[in-house]
Amino acid sequence: MKRILVTGACGYIGSHTLVDLLQEDYDVVSVDSHFNSDDSVLSAIQEITGKVIKNCFLDLSDEKATRHFFTHVGKLDGIIHFAALKAVGESVAKPIEYYKNNLNSLLNVLEAVQKYQIDAFIFSSSCTVYGQTEVQPVTEDSPFLATGSPYGRTKQMGESIIQDVFQNLQTKAISLRYFNPAGAHHSGKLGELPINPPLNLVPSITETAYGIRSSLQVHGTDYDTKDGSCIRDFIHVEDLARAHRLALEFIFSGRQEQAYEVFNIGIGNGVSVLEAISSFESVSNLKLNKIMGPRRPGDIPYIYSASQRARDLLGWTPLYDINDIMQTAWNWEQKRRAT
Repeated sequence: MKRILVTGACGYIGSHTLVDLLQEDYDVVSVDSHFNSDDSVLSAIQEITGKVIKNCFLDLSDEKATRHFFTHVGKLDGIIHFAALKAVGESVAKPIEYYKNNLNSLLNVLEAVQKYQIDAFIFSSSCTVYGQTEVQPVTEDSPFLATGSPYGRTKQMGESIIQDVFQNLQTKAISLRYFNPAGAHHSGKLGELPINPPLNLVPSITETAYGIRSSLQVHGTDYDTKDGSCIRDFIHVEDLARAHRLALEFIFSGRQEQAYEVFNIGIGNGVSVLEAISSFESVSNLKLNKIMGPRRPGDIPYIYSASQRARDLLGWTPLYDINDIMQTAWNWEQKRRAT
């Protein structure tokens, strides 16, 4: 049984990845600082999987505490590193906080990977590394351009750091550049549960539908796109969680030849903000109160993926579409507000 450390494990993507790993009989170690998460997700994970998991409270940007943790945690076969601040708009307002947290935590974890020769390292990267590119869809060979946000630059820097570190190691690393995670677990027991008010589109939609928000703000209607709103590639969180496990298995199987690989993880279809709202209204039979507003700092007009490489090498195929995303997100919103 492989033993995997998941950092940021109580967050949105981390918690769904814990479920996927546990259901595939991995031994999982959970680490989270709860800066933007809640350990109540551990109860939901137990309900879904039937397995108890405890979380180690740890701020990985704290070098001394991180070294102490790795000294005592025991043998690890792999690490999936989610722990990072992730809001584009917030990063524009708080750049120092984002650089310190995202880069220091990565460096501290990589120091342990190097010291203990941990076989597999999976990095939670993002399509923001491609910046404001006009060539669509983006492939893994697309160049890094200006991102417009400190968050995006921490992902670009993070990938460069990983590539440099693994040139000198015998172990392997993968960066998964995923697009717009959304939706919730099909059980209705697990979904996006941020401590701070969500800035992403889908939870903003479901909160508006439930009456938590009086209206839904559409950030920008004058982009050079099919309906003036931003174009995104929405990926169901369960599809994304599975991609992380498949990346681990790609390394463990010996099929990864290079020290460092990158994969896009997205459905491959561009969906506009207004189309996403329309999808929700269709599956929920509700009409949202939309307010058309100005562009948001740091947002790029459009981006969607070419993910054939992940399909060919990892054996990954998305199972869910935008309607599945909206239906599961709405089921989750209703269930969590009713309890």
